[in-house]
Amino acid sequence: MNTNSHIGFIGGGNMAQALIGGMVKQGFAASSICVAEPNEAARAKLSTNFGVRCRADGAAMARDCTTLVLAVKPQVMREVCTGLAPHLAQPLVISIAAGTRMPDIARWLGNPQTRIVRAMPNTPALVGKGITGLCASAGASDADRRAAEKILQAVGATVWVESEVLIDPVTAVSGSGPAYFFYFLEGMIAAGVELGLSEAAARQLAVQTCAGAAELAAQSPEALATLRANVTSKGGTTQAALESMESEHVRAAIARAVKAASARGRELGDQLGAD
Repeated sequence: MNTNSHIGFIGGGNMAQALIGGMVKQGFAASSICVAEPNEAARAKLSTNFGVRCRADGAAMARDCTTLVLAVKPQVMREVCTGLAPHLAQPLVISIAAGTRMPDIARWLGNPQTRIVRAMPNTPALVGKGITGLCASAGASDADRRAAEKILQAVGATVWVESEVLIDPVTAVSGSGPAYFFYFLEGMIAAGVELGLSEAAARQLAVQTCAGAAELAAQSPEALATLRANVTSKGGTTQAALESMESEHVRAAIARAVKAASARGRELGDQLGAD
């Protein structure tokens, strides 16, 4: 890794911790990473677990950063950025906050030309199995893209989209997606218990089945419809289950849910960016 680069995190919550842990494992020097986190216990945890430098205030740290990762809640992003604005050189800024758009971040930072990469990771990043949607501002260079990609790939795969308007669909599919998956698992486990399985057995069966099916989908060149058909025997148990789902319009309900999440993302962007 480039030991001359200084990567600053504003915020040291769960996602920041996942990224920092992944980065250190991938070979980033802990001495090149600094975290601004107001919570003393969180600072102690970061220092102990990863050996990174921590401080309560981000202003002084920001002056030395070549890359600045904004890992704060969307509701405080405006306040954080305006507080940092007088102290920044010209770092690459990576935002992992939902709903905050790049032009708004640049405006709050006091420089419309700020090089920004907006990233939408998801919670499987906490176990190194995440996926992140990425979009770069017009002024971001190929080197900026590679730098952002290297950081986010420390916790999983990355997918670039060319327009920021596509970050809302990314959020709806992958950012919020783990919650849909857990909801489905909860239903499978509850049904198993109702049918007589212990909760522990039902959970193990459901979780491992879904984990294995996801891995099969990731590794197989076959279309998902083909993989589904391979499990479905005519007149069998799987067909009965799928016909029940079709009669309940489950696929359409999933599509409506994803679209609702995307629409809410747009609304949040409008609200958070309003002057």
